[in-house]
Amino acid sequence: MTYGRSWQGNWKVRLYERVRERGHTSLTDFANSRPSVPLQKLATELGKDDVAVIQVFHGLLSEASQRRQVTRLLRDVFARELAGDFPEGWPVITDEATRVQVIKLLARLGAFTPETHETRVSRAGDTLLATPPQPGWRPLGPDDELLLMLLPDDEA
Repeated sequence: MTYGRSWQGNWKVRLYERVRERGHTSLTDFANSRPSVPLQKLATELGKDDVAVIQVFHGLLSEASQRRQVTRLLRDVFARELAGDFPEGWPVITDEATRVQVIKLLARLGAFTPETHETRVSRAGDTLLATPPQPGWRPLGPDDELLLMLLPDDEA
């Protein structure tokens, strides 16, 4: 990705033009049509040389904030990033290298988390590390039962 080109011109207009060109009325609609696809792949699909992951996330966050569904978005991002890092689902953590991969996944989710939700997301990550789900667990979207338990819909 060429980050310099991503920020040239009006990137928000460019992002939404690309979404509309693909037949969607919103970035959320575009993302929902591709469940479990990591944000990086969504950004690449919208413009491999001029759309950055953070731009896609920013657009999704803006739309989720308007609908008061930020927590749902964060569950969705978790499901997407888990699918990207661990296509076979939650790993068996038997060594330090796998534990580090899981921690990096949780840290990335934390990096995407707005300040209003940081404590809740941090607690959810701590819970997943302390009592991991069954190996192979792979949430297919934000309505996964375990994700709903970890990050319920009551908005911060």
